[in-house]
Amino acid sequence: MTLSGRHFVAGRAEPGEGEVFTGVDPIGGGALAPDYREAGAGQIDRACAQAGAAAPAYAAATPAVRATLLRGIADGLEALGDELLQRITAETALPAERVLAERGRTRQQLQQVADLLAEGSWVDARIDHGDPARRPQPKPDLRRMLVPLGPVAVFGASNFPLAYSVVGGDTASALAAGCPVVVKGHPAHPGTSELVGAMVTEVVRAQRLPAGTFSLLHGRTPATGGALVRHPAITAVGFTGSEGGGRALFDLAAARPQPIPVFAEMGSMNPVFVLPRAMALRGSRIAEQLAASATLASGQFCTSPGMVLWLPGPGAGTFAAALRTQLGASRPGPTVHATIRSGYERVLAEVRALPVAVHAVATGGDAAATKVCPTLLAATPDAVLAHPRLRSEIFGPALLAVPTHEPADLLAIARSLPGYLTATVHGDGDDFEQHAELIAVLRRKVGRLIANGVPTGVEVCASMVHGGPYPASTDARFSAVGTSSITRWVRPVCWQDWPHALLPEELRDDNPRRIRRMVDGVEQ
Repeated sequence: MTLSGRHFVAGRAEPGEGEVFTGVDPIGGGALAPDYREAGAGQIDRACAQAGAAAPAYAAATPAVRATLLRGIADGLEALGDELLQRITAETALPAERVLAERGRTRQQLQQVADLLAEGSWVDARIDHGDPARRPQPKPDLRRMLVPLGPVAVFGASNFPLAYSVVGGDTASALAAGCPVVVKGHPAHPGTSELVGAMVTEVVRAQRLPAGTFSLLHGRTPATGGALVRHPAITAVGFTGSEGGGRALFDLAAARPQPIPVFAEMGSMNPVFVLPRAMALRGSRIAEQLAASATLASGQFCTSPGMVLWLPGPGAGTFAAALRTQLGASRPGPTVHATIRSGYERVLAEVRALPVAVHAVATGGDAAATKVCPTLLAATPDAVLAHPRLRSEIFGPALLAVPTHEPADLLAIARSLPGYLTATVHGDGDDFEQHAELIAVLRRKVGRLIANGVPTGVEVCASMVHGGPYPASTDARFSAVGTSSITRWVRPVCWQDWPHALLPEELRDDNPRRIRRMVDGVEQ
């Protein structure tokens, strides 16, 4: 397909109306054709208005129809073949192996929510039959299930051009829930977004769904995103990115005449705690594993480990030395765009102005325009407690080492932590029992507790929780990954004393969809 800088507004391919921008080669720094223009106010309005117009019909589409759409998108992603892979590599500098893996993950996400629709029980149907003879008041017949919220605005992420972008987890789960989607593609990879957006538009057309079911808008200014969030047809927002960006959208949504939910996943420090027996038995191996995780893909994962804490004792010195060796020997690499590099360098400068030592900095690597150097920093427990900046994410290949003096230090730091996506604890023997209070504190701080592993590598499955207390996300009750992510885009509705023939199939007594339900307090 020849890229031409197109937006896709409710089935129509058209050029933008605002200022020009392009994708940029992260290695050489040069512009990548074609030119893209910022979405105009009229395009934003039409995309949202058409999504609103499509919402009733798309919500009424059967689960089978929605599942067919999702499977069609998954197949279309594969059919884009090498053209898509090559454009992603050109726009992000991600290696081919990583891009292939991400495509596989994205297809898996689409197929999993399609399977969820086919099974059907996710709507959480509950029935309490009426009893008109009950005294002193008759009991009404009550039936409830989850229904779509309406049009969802999805903001693509820069570091995952497929899995958190045009057809990533937010789009897949929103379409599965029965919500039309308006995507604002990330300006770091507009060509990738155009390729995928054109494919989705064609799948929607081929399946004769309402044109407003899907739109893709390009833009790099806050005004474009702000106009999208403020549009009255939009009923919810999905975002993956920085805390500043997510909070700005959250505040805009809250200030609307009719506020709407923003489900923003905004990053994390992801601390790692190495307990004494684990340190003594395998400290060097843990250091190698941790360094590899922290530098993976130049640290461009919201789940990259950013802090490691340990107690004095056997193996601690060897662990610290191995960590310095591993980080120092790592190769600098490119980021997906220059803003990540500049942000990394800015935050490192902020951190180094505090009571922090620099223990290792990787050197060499290629001459990429967006190159970042893995860095090992060190701070005392007192410094971490005194300076909130040391408890905040450094997005990139940096790791803060915090050797502590006693278990009370670990507890004090754990209690001071804000919300994170993950916390990891390495333990052997009775480590976990001896530090049960620490683990209890960490459970209150994160969405995912990891034993004897690393936080990178987010499995896409029903039990995954990718979220956490603020500022890891704006709503800790939900996950941005896995089939449970569909529950962000729905709300419960109750039908009271409704004519049986007019009830949704999921709530009828004969249960034609054969789904699991709660009936009169008993799961059936």
